[in-house]
Amino acid sequence: MVETRISYAEVSSLENNVTFLERQNFNISKLGRLKKQGMMRRQLWGGKQQARNVDSLLLVVLLVSNILLTKEGVTSLPICPNGSVNCQVSLGELFERAVKLSHYIHFLSSEIFNEFDERYAQGRGFIAKAVNGCHTSSLTTPEDKEQAQQIHHEDLLNLVLGVLRSWNDPLIHLASEVQRIKEAPDTILWKAVEIEEQNKRLLEGIEKIIGRVHSGEIGNEVYSQWEGLPSLQLADEDSRLFAFYNLLHCLRRDSHKIDNYLKLLKCRLIHDSNC
Repeated sequence: MVETRISYAEVSSLENNVTFLERQNFNISKLGRLKKQGMMRRQLWGGKQQARNVDSLLLVVLLVSNILLTKEGVTSLPICPNGSVNCQVSLGELFERAVKLSHYIHFLSSEIFNEFDERYAQGRGFIAKAVNGCHTSSLTTPEDKEQAQQIHHEDLLNLVLGVLRSWNDPLIHLASEVQRIKEAPDTILWKAVEIEEQNKRLLEGIEKIIGRVHSGEIGNEVYSQWEGLPSLQLADEDSRLFAFYNLLHCLRRDSHKIDNYLKLLKCRLIHDSNC
């Protein structure tokens, strides 16, 4: 039997993530997809030891996740069952799940940005170049709570929907392209995949909420187009790393806005602004 090992830093990072998941009643999803992308990553960069490290990391994630599921009896329920025409979950419960999910996405977005910043951005001056460089800047969003409170709840929900839809393509390509960064930690890969999956769940939930609140049909036209894939594939390392940095910086910013908007909307619509 081949002994596999995992570093203390990786275990510590996993423990922090799992502790958060336990508090928020989420489990770790899509392990099969992670396994597949881990194998693709090994093909790109090679090395038996790296292959064993990837397998070990995924194994630890799976084991800890299963322990939590057994102890708490918790499952990662979708905001509404797939394919359900008439969602039977109350509006209050839909908002509760959406707020938890948005907070989780923002937590992961902050972690992946901080990890990338510490590993790849030190001394490169990326932060100065990243100002106002987000593809969602074309969407007019309130900058603080006071501004958000002045917006009608239907308009604010539509804005949340537009921002989430604007991140569909970037997150798909982030999850696939980040594995091409040589020596990128597997924790970054895991977070990229997880954020993509959870953004889809949150988008589904917001569509359900809007279906309850709005009187008409949900439109598909309001979102901001992303054209940054070529930048993630540049041959020049500094330029390519800045493209990843900028994308993660924008993701952290937008996920924070979504988290705050949904908390405000939940307070306004469910608790009659009494919170």
